[in-house]
Amino acid sequence: MSIISLIIKREFISKVRNKSFVVMTFLSPLLFVGIAAFIGYLSSMKAETKRIAIHDETGLFASQFTKQNAKNIEFRYLDLSKVPLQSLKDSIAKERLDGLLLIPKADKIKDLESKIEFISNNSPSISFIENTQNTIADEITRINFQEANLDTLAIKNAQANVNIHLAKASGEESLKGLNEIKIAIGGSFGYLIMMFIVIYGNMVMRSVIEEKTNRIIEIIISSVKPFQLMMGKIIGTSLAGLLQFLIWAVIGFALMFAASAFFGVNVGPTAKIPPELMATAQKEFVGTAQMYINELWSLPIGSILIGFVIYFIGGYFLYSSFYAAIGAAVDNQTDSQQFLLPIIMPLILSVYIGFFTVVNDPHGTIAVVFSMIPLTSPIVMLMRLPFGVPWWQILISVTLLFASFFAVVWFAAKIYRVGILMYGKKPTWKELYRWLKY
Repeated sequence: MSIISLIIKREFISKVRNKSFVVMTFLSPLLFVGIAAFIGYLSSMKAETKRIAIHDETGLFASQFTKQNAKNIEFRYLDLSKVPLQSLKDSIAKERLDGLLLIPKADKIKDLESKIEFISNNSPSISFIENTQNTIADEITRINFQEANLDTLAIKNAQANVNIHLAKASGEESLKGLNEIKIAIGGSFGYLIMMFIVIYGNMVMRSVIEEKTNRIIEIIISSVKPFQLMMGKIIGTSLAGLLQFLIWAVIGFALMFAASAFFGVNVGPTAKIPPELMATAQKEFVGTAQMYINELWSLPIGSILIGFVIYFIGGYFLYSSFYAAIGAAVDNQTDSQQFLLPIIMPLILSVYIGFFTVVNDPHGTIAVVFSMIPLTSPIVMLMRLPFGVPWWQILISVTLLFASFFAVVWFAAKIYRVGILMYGKKPTWKELYRWLKY
């Protein structure tokens, strides 16, 4: 068995047998499920209804707000136009009311556009202000139409509601929201790679720092080349990480199956819908869902999965080489912070580019360029793959990624070779550059 294989086996076994690894492997899925259930419970809780007083001196708008009480559970509007204004303000000060909408008299209805006031002890939400403004604006518009002798019913009937149907050049019907589904698929794979790089790259770095601090490295390096030790640590840690992800996937599917088996009864809001309406809705839903499934199967699934494996391997090994070099250069994790920022920034940049550029223009210049740059291509290219990417772009991107990986490994090994035997001195960027020349 080769030396690298022995190092890989040692690193893998030491990580897997670690108590924290075992605990977090089985506890993490339960924590995620627990957090999701807790968030669902909080979202299902009814918010406290806020009492909003309406003091409408015009007598035109109070009824428009009180009509909303039947469907609005967050706010309850009270028409207190006959109550003295000062008494209402005192109630606000004593927190008997949550807000007061003051609509004063005006000579012209148009003057109300800038004279209406809302009084409260706390700043209202944006959605509340927008709803209030829209309600008043709609009523003022209706009054303006009447004063201009315009037929409001005819105007309402003349308003158009456009619904564009999407179709392909072949004549097949297309669906809305496919781009969002594609970016969700690519983004999930890209985010998974980023999470794996950060978690297990840090694990590689901590392993090197620990052995260096305990002086174990001095014994190991006497019989193993620094390059072999570094590659063994990277590969061994990655295998432990893959095992952990596999266990998470199995536990996740098991929990989903258990949830569907024990809680599959329909207890949601749809349980109150009449059977005939439910049957019609289910038929329409099944038809639409089938179209979405057909569209998803038409995606380049093979290219996405193969691309995920390739970019997963290339991206992890590229960044793990950086982490291993940093671990060899410093004596503790505190000193490593100054070197970690340049590594984390490309990952963060690639996520932002993916979600803010690829989703709008997956074949644009920015998306194409950053899917070629090795430090960002593992995430950006994965987000582009569901949209269909020419094979020559994938070939160039993969070639650059693995060429950069070998170049970084070569440079990182030079830093690693010198750094693992350096103690008691906080390295600088200038000193790291000098180590490359040794």
